[in-house]
Amino acid sequence: MFLNQLKKRNEKLLETAFELHQSGRIDPDSYVIDVDTFTENAKKISEKAKECGITLFFMLKQVGRNPWLAERLMELGFAGAVTVDYREARVMMRHNIPIGNVGHLVQIPSRQVPEIVAYGPEYITVYTKEKAAEIHQAAEKLGKTQKILLRVTGEGDMMYSGQTAGFAMEELEETADWIRKNCGNVRIAGVTSFPCYLYDEKAGEIRPTHNLKTVLESADRLEKTGIRCGLINTPSASCCATFEQMVKYGGNCAEPGHSLTGTTPLHAVKDQPEIPCCVYVTEISHNFEGLGYCYGGGYYRRSHVANALVGKSLGESEMLSVIPPECESIDYHFGLSKTCRVGDTVLMAFRYQIFVTRSDVVLVKGIQSGNPEIIGVYDSQGRQK
Repeated sequence: MFLNQLKKRNEKLLETAFELHQSGRIDPDSYVIDVDTFTENAKKISEKAKECGITLFFMLKQVGRNPWLAERLMELGFAGAVTVDYREARVMMRHNIPIGNVGHLVQIPSRQVPEIVAYGPEYITVYTKEKAAEIHQAAEKLGKTQKILLRVTGEGDMMYSGQTAGFAMEELEETADWIRKNCGNVRIAGVTSFPCYLYDEKAGEIRPTHNLKTVLESADRLEKTGIRCGLINTPSASCCATFEQMVKYGGNCAEPGHSLTGTTPLHAVKDQPEIPCCVYVTEISHNFEGLGYCYGGGYYRRSHVANALVGKSLGESEMLSVIPPECESIDYHFGLSKTCRVGDTVLMAFRYQIFVTRSDVVLVKGIQSGNPEIIGVYDSQGRQK
């Protein structure tokens, strides 16, 4: 999906990935991240967001919840992490990374609410009254007030399978009134939904979804009841190209994730300020019935993987078609469109979510200056190896 853009805009990353694998310094099933380009992307995103008056919470699940990258983002002025679930929250907590928002797609489990409330996230997203009550109880014991965001949903909204949840917009006033009466140690501070923006393949650009309309109408409803919605959180596909739209429509909080590595669907088809800086590295395992097979482990069902570079160096590599494993199968291997030399390097660049894989994450600096240096190898859950 992103190989052509990498060849065009970050060829040094591809050269480095071949060299690191062929020299035995990295294993198959590794994602290599060019941290200098990652940092430059983050600077561009931060500067554009400041220009537009948008708060940024960074999302790092896609790069394996990596704490080293989180620390760099905090140094660049991001407001904190958005943790997709309680496991990611714990990674950030172990490394003293401020949490901007937790609980959006996955609510905090009941037994973990006191621990996370005590840590002090700026916002906790809720989509049930029961969870609001649990947060209230934990905050009450600590003598504090916890700000919460309401995840809202309306007719016509899009929801991915496995993410179905939210307060119905027609019940919003009643819900808010119940929380105010029964949860004195929480304060409704805003609204959110997902996804509020998505790449439109026909238009060739990122456009708002119906969910954004629901978020904005929900904020207006709450304002009329006397609740000030200071945060209008409108995530998905957050990048320099979407921030002016956010200002236009009324959102004021974004959650850049794939834009940090230049890998939103928009980046695959159009040059953007952010440059692709992540590549998947593996190795030819064997051949079978006229096809080559490389080691897997990093497959994501929505990856849209199509092609791979195969060889011992970029200069002598060949572009082959990839045959991904079927969704009902474990990704022990990827297939390739012809037989290959066993031991050759295989590079792919696709839509990835490292936290759901068993891959390594290899952070490399100095790629652009011609002096690559591995600064850390992590597992898919942010633990250094």
